[in-house]
Amino acid sequence: MSKLDDFIKLMVGNFDNSEQYDKLKDKGFPFARHVNTVCNNKIKNLPDDFKGIFVLEESYYTVNEKTNASSHLFLFTEEDGIKLTSYEIPKEYGKSVTYNDIDELDYLNLKVSEKFTPAIYKLDNGVWEGGSESMFTPVLKFKLFERFSEKMLEVSETMEINGKRTFGYDEPIIYKRIK
Repeated sequence: MSKLDDFIKLMVGNFDNSEQYDKLKDKGFPFARHVNTVCNNKIKNLPDDFKGIFVLEESYYTVNEKTNASSHLFLFTEEDGIKLTSYEIPKEYGKSVTYNDIDELDYLNLKVSEKFTPAIYKLDNGVWEGGSESMFTPVLKFKLFERFSEKMLEVSETMEINGKRTFGYDEPIIYKRIK
């Protein structure tokens, strides 16, 4: 099995932070859920020698009984570690598309997100870790740092405007696989 296959095996599935949420909900911490699904089978015109794996990430964050849903299309490739490249979800699907909503995507029409700086993950003692910093606008910075292991997905995401945090939490969200 390749490093890419090992990495994808860790991150594909249904995850939530219910254990962490129970401890921190009184401090305004969100209940969060991820559904990560490989979706190469829904993409036509992939090159014959294509070695990457596309994953649709469905994210759900609930704060104060209000749930926000968003989806992201990521391509993972093996190059000096594992590289995550973000792709734009075609407009006809909207920002909170689910795997079941997608009939078919055309690889030839998919566009790499110009805003997102690809993240690189390295394996260290059985844990994949990495991330990136992206300037979404000249004043809006997005920071991502993640750790993936068999036990959990640990995700830190923050947004800053002119250096002041406008989104994110002091500690990472700890997702565990839902059985």
